[in-house]
Amino acid sequence: MASQIFDLPIAAISLTDCDRQWFKSRIGVEHWSIPREKAPCAEVAESGGVLVIEDFRTDPCYHDSVLGKAGVRFYAGAPLLTRDGFCLGAMCVLGTEPRLATPSEVTALQDLAAMVMAQIELQHAFGRIDPTSDLPNRTQFIDDLSDLARDQAPGQQQIAVVIDLIGVDQLNHAVRVMGQATIDDMVKAAARNVRSMIGPKRKAYHVGTTQLATLAPEGMDEEAYVALLRSRTDVIRKLGGPSAIGTAVVGVAPFMLGETLPSDVLRIAQGAAQDARSSGRFFHVHSAQIDTAFQRSFTLLRDFESTLQSPSDFRLVYQPRVDLASGRCVGAEALMRWTHPTLGPIPPGEFIPLIERMSLANPTTAWVIETAVAQMARWREAGLDLTVSVNISSANLHESDFAGSVKAVLARHDVPHTALELEVTETAVMNDAELALTQLKELADAGIRLAIDDFGTGYSSLSYLQRLPVQVVKIDRSFITEIDTDPRQFSLVSMMVSMTKHLGHRVVAEGVETRAVLDQVRSIGCDEVQGYFFARPLSPQDFVRWMEQRVEMECAVA
Repeated sequence: MASQIFDLPIAAISLTDCDRQWFKSRIGVEHWSIPREKAPCAEVAESGGVLVIEDFRTDPCYHDSVLGKAGVRFYAGAPLLTRDGFCLGAMCVLGTEPRLATPSEVTALQDLAAMVMAQIELQHAFGRIDPTSDLPNRTQFIDDLSDLARDQAPGQQQIAVVIDLIGVDQLNHAVRVMGQATIDDMVKAAARNVRSMIGPKRKAYHVGTTQLATLAPEGMDEEAYVALLRSRTDVIRKLGGPSAIGTAVVGVAPFMLGETLPSDVLRIAQGAAQDARSSGRFFHVHSAQIDTAFQRSFTLLRDFESTLQSPSDFRLVYQPRVDLASGRCVGAEALMRWTHPTLGPIPPGEFIPLIERMSLANPTTAWVIETAVAQMARWREAGLDLTVSVNISSANLHESDFAGSVKAVLARHDVPHTALELEVTETAVMNDAELALTQLKELADAGIRLAIDDFGTGYSSLSYLQRLPVQVVKIDRSFITEIDTDPRQFSLVSMMVSMTKHLGHRVVAEGVETRAVLDQVRSIGCDEVQGYFFARPLSPQDFVRWMEQRVEMECAVA
């Protein structure tokens, strides 16, 4: 329309930032952007008024500009003004011959600029400007990063920054106490302060509920920017409002243009801010290693949940427990293993903590108990009568009818209650001691054996140990492995064994891997041992073969 009204070959809508002039809509212009220096639209944006250049060749400012060298002779631009007077860029027309602009043409150009702004503001109203902060939102941030990657040479380093005003837990508490309006006011104030801090040539964005973002000044490297952040620590920390609400933290994400997706740039910057908050630091620079670990954890959680629906990639292995008095294998601990279809075997120390933090602990335990009890039934049919122990979690003790579900599995497979032992850690019990006592008592009353696992690593309270209806205490391997070389460790374990045996519990030493350690745990009165000295965790078939080869372990404990 502008090209037709002025009968000129070139018309464009340009937006300006601190370094460049961007053509968002254009006719007769090949370039998407030109440097801000000596760009007439930048002058329009700075002045907020109409600019007419009748002849580039005779204009002292623009005769050697990019446009002038490209053959442009005439320019007229009207500002794109927001409602609060902020200029985004210009509506401009250009020609290859010098000419004048009549008053009516200038008025028409201003009217076109107003129409453009009306469309821009309408578009922003539909998802580009956050209504709380009046800042461009996450979508705009990603689009601007896309434009930056498209218009600048690939491989240039940029730095994305996310300011997290308040942590999620603090936010929920603050909203409950003070209301959402107070938090909105805090975000508005922080947005104003950030805009003032970074200046008019750089943009701030509202990318999360209480998260603001910007880009570091172009050309500033990571070391220089970190130094700048350090110099502004006190100012930025206070952006989150009173310390009673929380303190702001900063995530710093260096990236290479064209090598990282814009959505990933924001993700890693937000992740860096989360790392800063969780580590108690003011800022954190993105670590690819940490990000890879988080990506892997997410993949494992997602795939673990889907595998639970059809658990062909799960299996149980069984590690023998040997009675020191007789040398016989009297039981086994059922241990879960997972072979991921693409990642291969996943260490239990990696996936078990993940599922315990999520809502997957209960269905996982249900699968383990079902599988272990079914195996016990097959072994009993073959004449192998063993106690099998299964680990349970704090989440299981919060199930309304956990004891009933365990008894139902035993009944379904015709396995006596006394053949199953459930292991629970001290920490799991103490998360809700009274509820745990109720659940454990119901299990014990049904004849199911109970054991405290990893004893010594949690609360180790004599008062609760006296109250728990457990028959077995398993001393954690961290206390056992050096018992033969560390006199203090030997004394500590001796006291633990003496104490638990005086309370009437059977004591199992975990992590017995050498003859020397075996001799020591036997000398201090442990009843059973478990560890690599006797056997690694075995498949059901290998376990049977191991039992057939060594019905008695007297040769190993003699």
